[in-house]
Amino acid sequence: MVLLQISEPGESPDLSVTRSIAVGIDLGTTNSLIAQFDGELVHVFEDDLGQPSLPSVVHYGAESTQVGDAAMALANEQPENTIASAKRMLGRAREEVVDDPYASLTTDGALAFATDQGKKTPVEVSAVILGALKIRAEAHLDSPIAGAVITVPAYFDDAQRQATRQAAELAGIKVLRLLNEPTAAAVAYGLDEQAEESSLLAVYDLGGGTFDISILRMRAGLFEVLATGGDSALGGDDFDREIARYLTTELELADPTPRQRRTLLGIARDAKQALSDSAEVEIDGSGLGSDALSASLTRQTLEALIEPYIERTLMSCRQALQDAGVDSVDRVVLVGGSTRAPAVARAVEACFGQTPLSTLDPDQVVAMGAARQADILIGNRSDNDALLLDVIPLSLGLETYGGLAERIIDRNSTIPIARAQEFTTARDGQTGLVVHVVQGERERVADCRSLARFELKGIPPMVAGAARIEVTFRVDADGILEVSAVEQQSGARSEVVVKPAFGLDELDITDMLKASYEFAAEDMVARKLAEAGVEAEALLEGLRAALAQDGDLLDSDEAQTLQQEMARLEQVLQQTDVDAIREHTEKLGRASETFAARRMDRSIQTALRGISVGQLDAESAE
Repeated sequence: MVLLQISEPGESPDLSVTRSIAVGIDLGTTNSLIAQFDGELVHVFEDDLGQPSLPSVVHYGAESTQVGDAAMALANEQPENTIASAKRMLGRAREEVVDDPYASLTTDGALAFATDQGKKTPVEVSAVILGALKIRAEAHLDSPIAGAVITVPAYFDDAQRQATRQAAELAGIKVLRLLNEPTAAAVAYGLDEQAEESSLLAVYDLGGGTFDISILRMRAGLFEVLATGGDSALGGDDFDREIARYLTTELELADPTPRQRRTLLGIARDAKQALSDSAEVEIDGSGLGSDALSASLTRQTLEALIEPYIERTLMSCRQALQDAGVDSVDRVVLVGGSTRAPAVARAVEACFGQTPLSTLDPDQVVAMGAARQADILIGNRSDNDALLLDVIPLSLGLETYGGLAERIIDRNSTIPIARAQEFTTARDGQTGLVVHVVQGERERVADCRSLARFELKGIPPMVAGAARIEVTFRVDADGILEVSAVEQQSGARSEVVVKPAFGLDELDITDMLKASYEFAAEDMVARKLAEAGVEAEALLEGLRAALAQDGDLLDSDEAQTLQQEMARLEQVLQQTDVDAIREHTEKLGRASETFAARRMDRSIQTALRGISVGQLDAESAE
């Protein structure tokens, strides 16, 4: 017999027996947090000292591994074994990353840190951080964790998202979903429940190592991300480095050692935080072995140092508004510890014309939103829970004949999404093709980013254009892309999950978007030229094959005239005049009409050879 859980009238039912445990994790560049929503409140789990943030730092000593504050305590003593900001290197290749002041990078092979415990990849470092968060949460919970929502920057590409998933798997955490950090912040504020009518929200997220801007449309029960932007390698760490460079000069440190650089970064971080409330701070350089014992840093100097970085964030904000097709928003939310800098808040207010909302702790808000979403995804949902519709940041497509990029899924399309498009072969007898997957906004493949290549074999040999090949792009809720190609007649199939070996450079995404606008007219001309060239080449190739097979159908004058028209088109193809190419293609098409008609007659005669009129009448009657 099945028993029902009953509660007295007016008494809240005890859901602890039936609720599954899911957590939200903010895997941050500087600090990480873990939280859980119990149906009423969000709890950000603290350590034994009452600290909610876990420094995203790992120390690999000869005999033990330390994480968080314990690792930071060893940073100055053993900087070469202490790794911080590993998140910035997730999904990247060795050649993309300059020497890092935090730890020693290996000089060959995959990106890894050289430690006393051997090579450690960014994925392994992140797994240690996630494992420590899991242990912290389970100490507060009565049941094991069933799953987690882990937040990532909105502009993390496929490689960076895959690397995040791998880190969670290494830590023994089941990933329910990777959620964009700005979207998580909006969930934490519950802004969808406050919006009776459609309204617009900008989430400005400036953390330790990444910056994201998202424009969302809110309605009751629904978040829709209209546009995203940002920089996956810009954040408070850059502020710290800029301050450290300034102090290196002020304290007369000619060539700082790794230990001095690490100490300087700590001093810079402390000074930056102090200047959020003070106008000036004194820097004690006595422990650095510098010639100058002290230096001062004013808020005015700090703001001058970080102004270029703030301006870079505002460029992304303006672009996001343009991409969303809106001029203004109704609210602005600040997320990330770096938004505590007064200069950042002022700049954001000036950019959007709105006083930013920052009532929740900017360091905790992302984890809080992830916890709420995790509770929904694990099955503890209600009719009023928010539905999240994220978008992909850059268009996805493939290479077509002539080096052109054919978009299958446009940027800012809501995910999860699937799109299919039919293609064909370019040459007679073609039995295979290479599917080249690209990402970007330009018309030519050379101007886009290559994601993956895979081969489709087993296409039946047919004349060019006869094969039917359906290519399907699928992007899941985590932003991971799967591409498949199927030849309709034979059923031949091939597919790939796009896992590129590296991530985008810090300015790649911004540059790609800017270039798509800057070169829009030029790209369109280039596309028209390429399309005209493909059409002309196809006609020439077809005529060459036809003349080789049925050239006897033309007399010498007719053949000479056709050859002359072909030569003129070949000559025009060497130029860049689209109209001239199209004009001569049409002229050659008209000049070959008689030849095509004779070939058709011969083909029919050959097909009917040996068939009597009676047989034709009988077949027609049937």
